[in-house]
Amino acid sequence: MMTPTRLWTHRLYSGDLSRLSTVRRDLRADLAGFDDDLADTLILCGSELFANCVKYTASGQETGQVVRTLWSVDGRSLILGFTDDGLGGGVPSIPTERTRGDWETAEGQRGLLMVQELSTAWGYSPVCPFGDLGTHTWAAFTLAR
Repeated sequence: MMTPTRLWTHRLYSGDLSRLSTVRRDLRADLAGFDDDLADTLILCGSELFANCVKYTASGQETGQVVRTLWSVDGRSLILGFTDDGLGGGVPSIPTERTRGDWETAEGQRGLLMVQELSTAWGYSPVCPFGDLGTHTWAAFTLAR
């Protein structure tokens, strides 16, 4: 018997880093009943994805917003996503042109590398194919059987 897809209510946040505590609290509440280590991992990755929306896109401007999504596919994985307001001029990526020394001394640009290592998969898709109107960045996490 297949477990149905579960979709949590999308959550909308103002694009301000001070909202991170609310993002984390909401994720903790939405993940009640799931393994604590899994919840901690999603909260860590979700914090990074939310912060990227605020830091690199119009979501961080005065009236900017970020939408959080969370769903389970057939009870096998959880997929956490954040959609920004766009106008960032680029797409989420992990820097590849760094030397080992550059990575060892880098203060930033490590977040997506962390998300990549902690998730089963991650990716992004534009909200609209013909303009920079937002990007949905997601990460998938396998549920223990």
